[in-house]
Amino acid sequence: MVILDLQRVNAEAPYKVMPTVREGYFRFTTDFGVDYIIGFSQEELLDYEETYQFAIINANHQKSPRDRKLRDTVVAFVYEFFAQSDRVMLYFCETGDERQSLRSRLFEWWFKSSHRSEVFFSGSAVIPDEDGTLNYVTYITRQDNPNLVRISNEFAMTVQVLRQKPE
Repeated sequence: MVILDLQRVNAEAPYKVMPTVREGYFRFTTDFGVDYIIGFSQEELLDYEETYQFAIINANHQKSPRDRKLRDTVVAFVYEFFAQSDRVMLYFCETGDERQSLRSRLFEWWFKSSHRSEVFFSGSAVIPDEDGTLNYVTYITRQDNPNLVRISNEFAMTVQVLRQKPE
């Protein structure tokens, strides 16, 4: 389970973040009226105990214009998540509207344009499923994670297995 210090998140985030009834998830509304739910849940894709899936959900399905405050709020969550150095974050881009490539690029830009991105290590992959849908996944961990090599190898092996067509 991920426990985040909401006071620290709100000290960094331009949007006021509030908890939801689901543990590890939070909500906020942008200046444009877009309601977001954001959070972390345990993920078992990698054989590493401290792996969590990161979710950003547009709860009211409103069009979201370019919003620096949204980026800064998301980044505040990511930084708070990594207050513990041994965690791994997985981000899967939603595929329902076939805009996963755009989501992947946007998240990468948000993250790399933040003021502390150099303390992190990340890797990405595109994994086609049986229907040909391209699934974008990124993992992020801190550079000082004592298990960095193991995590990177585990991600590469997992991607390789998932890319193989079932017989």
